[in-house]
Amino acid sequence: MNSELFYKQPKTLLNKGTGFLSDYSHSLNPYTGCSFGCSYCYVRQMPVSTFRQREWGTWVDIKQEAAELLRKELRRAKVKGRVTIFMSSSTDPYQPIEHQEKVTRSLLEVMAEDPPDLLLVQTRSPLVRRDIDLLQLLGDKVRVSMTVETDLDEIRKRFTPNAPPIAARLQTLQLLADAGIATQAAIAPVLPSSEAFPDKLRPLVDRVCVDDYFMGDGSGGKRTRNLGIRSLYEEWGLEEWYDPFAYQIVYDRLKRVFPEEQIYVSRQGFAP
Repeated sequence: MNSELFYKQPKTLLNKGTGFLSDYSHSLNPYTGCSFGCSYCYVRQMPVSTFRQREWGTWVDIKQEAAELLRKELRRAKVKGRVTIFMSSSTDPYQPIEHQEKVTRSLLEVMAEDPPDLLLVQTRSPLVRRDIDLLQLLGDKVRVSMTVETDLDEIRKRFTPNAPPIAARLQTLQLLADAGIATQAAIAPVLPSSEAFPDKLRPLVDRVCVDDYFMGDGSGGKRTRNLGIRSLYEEWGLEEWYDPFAYQIVYDRLKRVFPEEQIYVSRQGFAP
């Protein structure tokens, strides 16, 4: 999807962690908007999207001079106590424009020089592999959480046609692990998958988080219902997967190959 690009001068970057992310001191979004434009993205129902009067996925704000602003804010935040950062809560820090603009990389450079107590990088993009050098500098203060909602690329194409292929994400998890970077697979939200899904993840990660629309959209599933996602499941005959207990299917399959202490559910799996 081609997105319209806008260049903005943000007044702040570090936002207080609230709601689902209240375990973190701050959230950090290198961009506003996301060109992946996933059909089920809860941000579609948030003010950042609804006030824009443009379809989610068709625009991206690029935050200029972000590194220098973060440098100042990070210094101030550290004076007040522990700094734990979730990057990102309402965009993907490695969406396609990052190839060109490198805003996320510039923020990692700042944090490599002056590390927070913990940084969680949440992405679905293989582009994160580009920054392995900086992630290694952060050592045990960083974890990369790679969204892998399913192992079936035909399902990925139905729900998130503009997002990266599943195989590329799995390969990236392997590269990150080989580089000694802490990782997890985030099956979030749970999409229809095969029984072999856990076996594909087992060699790559020792930590898996399972989340769904009902636990993870910040409104008990209301935002997702307003998007009409159920109709997609009905159209494809997948109704059993649109259910508050559908995550249990995947959880039970994971338990066959992962120790239970390596499987996390919803907010617990994203906590610092």
